[in-house]
Amino acid sequence: MRSNVFFGLWLAGVCALPVIATAAEIPTTASDQTPPARIEFDFADVNRRAQELAAKPFDADRPELPEEFRGLDYDQYRDIRFREPRTLWRDEGLPFQTQLFHRGFIFPERVRIHVVDQGSATPLQFTSDFFDYGKNAVPPQISPELGFAGFKLLYPLHRDDKMDEVAVFLGATYFRAIGQNQNYGISARGLAIDTGLPTQEEFPLFREFWIEKPSRDATELTLYALMDSRRAAGAYRFIVRPGMQTAIEVKARVYMREPVAKFGIAPLTSMFFHGKTTERHVDDFRPEVHDSDGLIVETGGGERIWRPLVNPRGLRISQLQVTDPRGFGLLQRERDFDQYQDLEARYHTRPSAWVEPVGKWGRGAVELVEIPSGADRYDNIVAYWVPERLTAAGQEREFEYVLRLALDPEARLQGGRAVATRVGGGGTDQPDPKLRKFVIDFTGEALRRFGPDTQIEAMVGASAGKVLSPVAQYNPYTKGWRAFFELEPEGDGPVDLRCFLRVGQDVLTETWSYQWIRN
Repeated sequence: MRSNVFFGLWLAGVCALPVIATAAEIPTTASDQTPPARIEFDFADVNRRAQELAAKPFDADRPELPEEFRGLDYDQYRDIRFREPRTLWRDEGLPFQTQLFHRGFIFPERVRIHVVDQGSATPLQFTSDFFDYGKNAVPPQISPELGFAGFKLLYPLHRDDKMDEVAVFLGATYFRAIGQNQNYGISARGLAIDTGLPTQEEFPLFREFWIEKPSRDATELTLYALMDSRRAAGAYRFIVRPGMQTAIEVKARVYMREPVAKFGIAPLTSMFFHGKTTERHVDDFRPEVHDSDGLIVETGGGERIWRPLVNPRGLRISQLQVTDPRGFGLLQRERDFDQYQDLEARYHTRPSAWVEPVGKWGRGAVELVEIPSGADRYDNIVAYWVPERLTAAGQEREFEYVLRLALDPEARLQGGRAVATRVGGGGTDQPDPKLRKFVIDFTGEALRRFGPDTQIEAMVGASAGKVLSPVAQYNPYTKGWRAFFELEPEGDGPVDLRCFLRVGQDVLTETWSYQWIRN
């Protein structure tokens, strides 16, 4: 798991590289001038390539990096900038444009990139003319076979006359995107293999991309990716639709070389350092620091389950069993700047990510992994879907979903949702160290109809210990309702807690779910 955490640290900074132009020309090889061949192409070709890869042992496509790029640190890598005049489709004024990332630092794998135009694919050859190397030493000749590390997509997200960075595909199978008035936070991955197990996690790679050239009036961009890993290979199609909420349609076929213990579909990776659920003191001027504050799961029957995130003392892995989920995601529900007080990170504008399955996914579980973290530099939260059916060598797995990135993907919901969870010492006249008090704020249109005299009940359950004095109280400041209860645990836990509000037999809110362990 640590390699995942370390990757998240650097991905957060590297993907926001500023774009500058010019500087001294870097010598290139004569073969840079050789026009590449055009090849007929469609998604079936990526499928065929994936099947061919899966039939052979894994062979990493990592040609040796020149010595000058092997030992780059974070700042040196940031000093390699793509030259704005070389932006793909910039001179044609197309609505989508593409810039490339150089290999080096923690991105040693070669990624091949092709441009698809009218059904024909043309390889995009590396040339050092694409990059300004800043203060870095550069070898006198760089082979066009060096390849790239990844790419970013640009689109006029806010104004027709200004191109904005809207999506990045860089490192392993990581990608992330933003919509209007958002800044980068949560990341997605193509596949998670053996995440959270005692054995080492396997990180598949996107080793090749095909990007379709957009039309002049395009509002979406289609690209394809060839995934490879020690135990699996796969073909992916992404359709990126930027907007107020940016949507990415993902379709994948994965071919297994060998079985895996855990097959994680639509993985999301985020950060939670501290927030309202944090029971220990954190020496930080910022009240809260997180890219996401909760996991949401919508079952096939329509029940919505909300689990607030924590930064635990030890590794936590929990599962929410569900059949044919309607969706799941890692959300940032707290949108008040005052709760963060960070002018640079702007956590209040980090996107929520919602995964919406296409078709029936069957029986399985949404798994949440929470990793102890001592700083906000580390991605320590992972969530993904684990199908009940196990993998086997030679097996083909197909899945499709829509990933939505928005400030409030739940804006149209009428039911009550939990917007704050607070945990503290229990007791009435004096503190009782045996008790823990839980305070949950619910808001939503369904709750606004009820005044303070309504008899609303807080329905609370616990897997162990005793629940004491559950109460629902009207909150005039949020125009919602607050649930209070105390827990008398048996030992140090864990205790799985659930809570929702109802009036009579009518359920008014989603189900709040929480795993308590004594810190």
